[in-house]
Amino acid sequence: MKHPEYMIENPERPKRDRLAAFFEAFDLSVAMVSQDAAGATANLVVTGQAGLAERVVLYARGDNRRQPNLLVAAVVDFGGSTNPLMNALPEMVEVNLDGRPTLQALVGIFVTEGHGNRCGQRVALNRLCELIVLLVLREAIDAGATKPGLLAGLSHPALHRAIVAMHDDPARSWTVEQLAEITGMSRSRFMDVFPRILDTTPAAYLNAWRLMLGQRELARGGQVKSVARRVGFGSAAAFSRAYSRMFGSPPISVRTARPEVGNASAPTKDEGGEPASILPAGLAD
Repeated sequence: MKHPEYMIENPERPKRDRLAAFFEAFDLSVAMVSQDAAGATANLVVTGQAGLAERVVLYARGDNRRQPNLLVAAVVDFGGSTNPLMNALPEMVEVNLDGRPTLQALVGIFVTEGHGNRCGQRVALNRLCELIVLLVLREAIDAGATKPGLLAGLSHPALHRAIVAMHDDPARSWTVEQLAEITGMSRSRFMDVFPRILDTTPAAYLNAWRLMLGQRELARGGQVKSVARRVGFGSAAAFSRAYSRMFGSPPISVRTARPEVGNASAPTKDEGGEPASILPAGLAD
């Protein structure tokens, strides 16, 4: 059952693209594995009979198990533990393909490619897998969530607009009033509903998203000063302090290593017990 707050919706306000930012921020790659090894390593599996795909299962955190009637299995890396969306998913997302012709067709081609050995196979598998994962994530968002968190926020008919706005323009000096207006709520209503659905404040969520983007840019060779500015920090020093609080090491450490970090959707707290934030006063409440 979905959270009762999901009943809040203004039909005049169109939904925003809730997945684009994640596919822009995180690289997705796929590697096929043999059926014998699938029970130990695969986190995306397709099952069916007589060579026809009937079901696709995504294990968000690699909670793998052997599947009957296995057609193909793959290891999918979508940002690892740094991707807050993958961390927000349930352990297993299962989608039956019956009645989903687009997904069924893509999965069928994926199975054929997975069993073949033609030129361009790796590229084809990556592209197909990206689309399959996207459609599976759509199903997860449409299904909603029973526990507070990012998936619940993305499933919420009003709050997802504020979340997407922060995703799309993280460097903007957002205020509570601006985000509330996007959702069609009053300021007080927004500040009541947001933490109950996402289990964090708008300020802490935006802070965590900015730092996650910064970590990704640093890993791709960005310089601390320029990265800090692009993700919305007023100075490299402020970025470095917030980064160290969240990830446990300074930004400069990314140049020599690519540390595995924890759930980027759950910001750390400062010494006073409050979520670390560098936002304008309007969002820091």
